[in-house]
Amino acid sequence: MPANAGDVGGVSATAAPNASSSGSVINQGVQVLQGPFHTNTYGNGIQCQGTTLSVTPFITGALSLKRPYEDFYKDPVYDTSDVNDDGIIDNPGNVLYFKDIRTGQKDSHSITGGISATISVPLDKRFTERCLSSATTQEKIQLQILANKRLDFEIARLRECSKFKAQNINFHPQSPAYSICSDVLLSIPKEKPIDHVHSISSDSSVPFSFEIKKGSSVSSPVEQEAS
Repeated sequence: MPANAGDVGGVSATAAPNASSSGSVINQGVQVLQGPFHTNTYGNGIQCQGTTLSVTPFITGALSLKRPYEDFYKDPVYDTSDVNDDGIIDNPGNVLYFKDIRTGQKDSHSITGGISATISVPLDKRFTERCLSSATTQEKIQLQILANKRLDFEIARLRECSKFKAQNINFHPQSPAYSICSDVLLSIPKEKPIDHVHSISSDSSVPFSFEIKKGSSVSSPVEQEAS
C-alpha cells in the first residue's frame, strides 16, 4: 500500500523523537534504637524504672569518585591556513600542537551530622509510686540493720576492752590501735564486807558470844540472859 503522508509539500515529515535523562540518588538513613528504661535496684528484689532520656549524636559521610581521574585532556589544534585564499585549507588534518583543556572533573564529598533525642515515660504512674515507696522502706530497713551492726560492734569493743583493762593490759600510746580502747573507762567497785559472827569465851563455864550484823547493836551476855 502506498504511503500518502510521506511528505507534505515536498518537505520530509519523518518523526525522530529523542529523550535522555540522567541523575543520581543517594539514600542515607539513621536508625535510633531506644534502650530499656533506666532501672534502680534497692535490694530485696526491689527494682524501679523511671523516665529515660536517650540522646544519640550521629555523623554520616559520603564520597563520590569518578575513575579514571583526569585533570586535563589534550585538545589538538589543526592547521587551517589558506595561503592562496582559494577557500580550501592547504593542509587539512595537519595538527599544529596540542593544548591542555581542563576537564573540571572532581570528587564529591558530603558530611552530615546531627543529634537524635528520645524520651520514654512509663504510662502507669501507680506502679511507679508504689515502687518508690517500697524503695524508701527498704532504705530505712538497711539503715536500721547498719545501726544494729554498729551497736553490736560498740558493745563488743566495750566488753573486750574492759577485760584487758581489768588485767592492766593496753596498747602503747603511740600505737595506731591505742584509740580503740581509749574511751573505755574501767571502774572497780569497793568490796562490801561479808556479815560474820565472832565467839569469845571468858571461861569454860560461861560462854560469851556476840553477833555483829549491819544495822544491829552489840549485846552483852547479861543483856542476853535478861532477855
